Amino acid sequence: MKKIILLVALAFVANVTNAQTVKDITTKYFEAIGGQNWEKVKSMQMFANVDNGGMKIPVEVVMMSDGRMYTRFEVQGMKFTQGAFDGETSWSTNFMTQKAEKSESDDTENTKRSAKEFPNALLTSEKLGYKTNLEGIEKIDGVECYKIKVEKKTMLSEGKEVPNIEYYYIDKETFVPIMTETEIQSGEMKGKIAQTKYSDYQEVNGVFIAFSQTSGIKDGMSQAITFDKVLINSTIDEAGFKFPK
Repeated sequence: MKKIILLVALAFVANVTNAQTVKDITTKYFEAIGGQNWEKVKSMQMFANVDNGGMKIPVEVVMMSDGRMYTRFEVQGMKFTQGAFDGETSWSTNFMTQKAEKSESDDTENTKRSAKEFPNALLTSEKLGYKTNLEGIEKIDGVECYKIKVEKKTMLSEGKEVPNIEYYYIDKETFVPIMTETEIQSGEMKGKIAQTKYSDYQEVNGVFIAFSQTSGIKDGMSQAITFDKVLINSTIDEAGFKFPK
């Protein structure tokens, strides 16, 4: 009986220590990227020129603290919007018809569920009631990182509730993320791991943002984007979020 009590006590202490460690890492991460200055951020407007086979494509990414967002780009004079969300409806431009189309109901619901994760799920995990756990230490591109698991609200996939888990790899020295991972739950890439790597953190209006981001599939293709300019709390085209009538 004494052994059982001791084991339970040790498990309890381990869980408390782990929770404190995750919170400590998250706190240091928050401070490293600007801390309380993020409370003043209502919008982020990011500009880049993406190289696509030698052709430069101008890209504009807008993210609002209330969850609204859109990505715009132009190809050979044709303008497209992707991943737009106005708070209720998510939509994108169809590449073939060049017309705006509303997203599937699952995608719209999933976007609504993640709308309050600004600037990201890890930093808002406590407020949103997400579970976090320190999974250990792993090397990413030669850099030792804390691996933190964030178990978010379930998401919809083919009409069913499925786990929604994201992993953050936090540099042990700088306490900023250098990579995030999540399992794709629907579509042709279902079951594969989506990765985004972050680098070149720069200060803008008191907060630090990764100006270089590379997104793709683990052990597969990826696309790098380097932002030329990032504006905080700039004047945003409100019409850009809304589904065209």
